[in-house]
Amino acid sequence: MPESITVNGIAVDATDWPSPQLAAVHELLRQRARALQLLAEGADAQVTTEAIEQLLAREVSVPEPTPAECRRWYDTHLPRYRNGELVHARHILFQVTPGTPVPAVRAQAERTLKELMAQPELFEQRARSQSNCPSGAQGGQLGQLQRGATVPEFERALFDGAQLGVLPGLVNTRYGFHIVAVDQRVPGEQLPFEAVHERVAAELRNAAERRALGQYVRVLAGQAELDGVALDAAASPLVQ
Repeated sequence: MPESITVNGIAVDATDWPSPQLAAVHELLRQRARALQLLAEGADAQVTTEAIEQLLAREVSVPEPTPAECRRWYDTHLPRYRNGELVHARHILFQVTPGTPVPAVRAQAERTLKELMAQPELFEQRARSQSNCPSGAQGGQLGQLQRGATVPEFERALFDGAQLGVLPGLVNTRYGFHIVAVDQRVPGEQLPFEAVHERVAAELRNAAERRALGQYVRVLAGQAELDGVALDAAASPLVQ
């Protein structure tokens, strides 16, 4: 039976959350919103979500990236800003949903990855038998992908590198754990800074927001009494 979780003495039901950490972070934020009188006791889920958004807008400051910072980021991440860049890829998804025993799913994914690193010719067979994605019926084939076609964490695994074949580490996304194979890369054409400066600014702003939210959550956690869950640096991206 999972260990019970309390936040400042209040029991937290993590059953419907992807992880105990997410459930605990939500309760921390709910309690902070209550303390600032942004939320009435007994409010429903929608009202609570709106109050937490108001709380974060009030208490989390996100700096706007300067033009110089945008230019430096662009100059040091040129491969991210190419037109026509494509990747042909396959994957095997080990899905994580509320109530899923995450350590057991991760262990299964790691065993399969180890096997496929040694025997990549088994990828199609394992995708058909183990993947929780509809693509498993096609041996895990995702076809031709470009930037923006997948969730950011999956995109980084596909495009932030030059490796072909089965990638050596699991890719962790909001859907679960992925084993990924890259079969072909089409490099595309470099876009000038002027054409992508708004995109660069948005990426830097989003990264700054994730860091600020993570720091804010850690401060709240450091002031709280937590039982049954640990919120450390790994919990920083939990506010979504």
